[in-house]
Amino acid sequence: MAATYDFPSDLLAGQEELHQVRAELLALLKRLPWSVEPLDGFSDTGGWRKVERPASPGWTDDEQAEVEKLRQRERELAVFVSGHRFWSEVTAPEKVDARMRLKHTRETPA
Repeated sequence: MAATYDFPSDLLAGQEELHQVRAELLALLKRLPWSVEPLDGFSDTGGWRKVERPASPGWTDDEQAEVEKLRQRERELAVFVSGHRFWSEVTAPEKVDARMRLKHTRETPA
């Protein structure tokens, strides 16, 4: 039988915000040009797979700042979630299962 965990509300909120920040960062990175700095496009058809990139105008200062802000928040939340006092209450053999359940709590119907 699978164990259930009584996660504290601040840990659940931190994990949910971590999911949101990661989704926002991923969406932003997908919208941005492939290179941070302006670079010419290239085409490499000599390898085992064809690689092509259009010219990249680079990222603006605002875009770089937004990516850095999201990455910083992601780090803060990852430290908060992984270092939460709740984990000291979970036995070592259960920690992996508990962590996976926390990551997927929003997928479970309430």
